[in-house]
Amino acid sequence: MTNFLTRRRLLKTGAGAAALLAAPSILRAGDMTFAGKEVRLLTWSDNTGLAILENIAKPFEEATGARVIADRTGSTSEMVAKLRATGDRAQYDVITLAGVGAVELAGDGLLARPDLNQLPNLADVDPRFRTGADGHGIGYLLWTGGLIYNTRTFPEPPTTYAEMWDSAHAGRLFLPPATWTDALDTIYATGKLLGGDGSNADAAFAKLADLRPNILTFGENPAQLSELFRSDALDIGGVYAPAFFADELANPGASNMGATYDVQEGFFADLMYTIMPRSRPGADDVVHAFINYTLDPAVQGVMAEAVLNGPVNQKAEMSEAAKASPFIVKPEQLSDKAIVHDKSFIADMRETWITRYQQTLS
Repeated sequence: MTNFLTRRRLLKTGAGAAALLAAPSILRAGDMTFAGKEVRLLTWSDNTGLAILENIAKPFEEATGARVIADRTGSTSEMVAKLRATGDRAQYDVITLAGVGAVELAGDGLLARPDLNQLPNLADVDPRFRTGADGHGIGYLLWTGGLIYNTRTFPEPPTTYAEMWDSAHAGRLFLPPATWTDALDTIYATGKLLGGDGSNADAAFAKLADLRPNILTFGENPAQLSELFRSDALDIGGVYAPAFFADELANPGASNMGATYDVQEGFFADLMYTIMPRSRPGADDVVHAFINYTLDPAVQGVMAEAVLNGPVNQKAEMSEAAKASPFIVKPEQLSDKAIVHDKSFIADMRETWITRYQQTLS
C-alpha cells in the first residue's frame, strides 16, 4: 500500500504564483476600503479559533471597515460536514481547516480556486506551503503534533510513543478523538512503532486495542486535559498538538505539562489551509483581502506565538521568545523526523480509519 505520509513532501505551487511578486497590496491599514462589506468565516471552537478571531478577524475589521461574522465548530470533520450540508447555498466565504478537509471538499466540487494575483503576501510564503488541494487551498499555518507528558512522571521528555503502552500509565493515558486528524497521526505512529511504514493499519489497530485499559479520556476538550494534568491525573498522551497548551507549557511548574517532538517514530506537521466555498455570500475583493491578511508577516508572527503554530510566511515577524520556542516549528526546522501528510491518501482512508479507531478503542 502506498505510504500515506511522506517526509518533507513538497506541495505544488499554483499556476499564477509567479505573478505574485509584482502584485500590489490590496489592504492598506485604516483605509476602510471594505466598509459595509462582510466576510462569513467558519473556524474552530477551541483556543486556536479564539486566536483567529482576536488576531486576524478583529484587526482586519479595524483596518478595513469590513465585518467578520464567525461560526465556530469543533473539528475539520464537522467543517466538511457543514459545507456538504450547505451545498450550493451561500453560507460561508472563508474556512480555516486541516489540509485533508480541503482535499475532500475540493474533490466534492464545493470549492473555488482563489485568485493568487489577489494574494500578494503569498509571494513570501515558503514555496512548499503556498497552495494545495489542487489549487483550492491556500497554506495558512503548520499544525504540529507529538507527545504531551506529565513533567512529574517524566523528569526527561519521553522519546517514543511506546511509552503509552507502559502498564505504569494504566488509567492515566489520553488519546485524540476519532474525528481529529491527530487520531490518524496516532494510527500512523503506531504503525511506525511496529516497524512498518505507517500504512500498516491492521497491525496498528491490533496494537492500539491494547491501550484500552490505559485510557482515561479522549482529548476533545483541551481545557479538561489541562486540568487533569494539573491535578496529576494524567501521565501521557498523543499524538496531540502543543498548540492547545501555550500558557501551560510556558509554566510547567504549575501545569505539570511538557511536550516533545523529539520521538523516534517522528512528529507530525500538517499544513492547514484557508479555503473559499464555490458558493459564498461575500464579495470577491473582501474575501481575497481576508485570506491575504492571514498571511501578513505580523499576523503570522502573533498567531505562531499565540497558539504555537508554525508560520509559513518566511518574513513572519516573530518575537525573540517565539523564535526560541521549541514548540513552534519553523519551516526551515522540518527535519527527517517531520512527517507531512499525503493528503489525498488520508482523504480516501479517513472515514474508514475513523470508524475503525472508534470500534477499536470504545
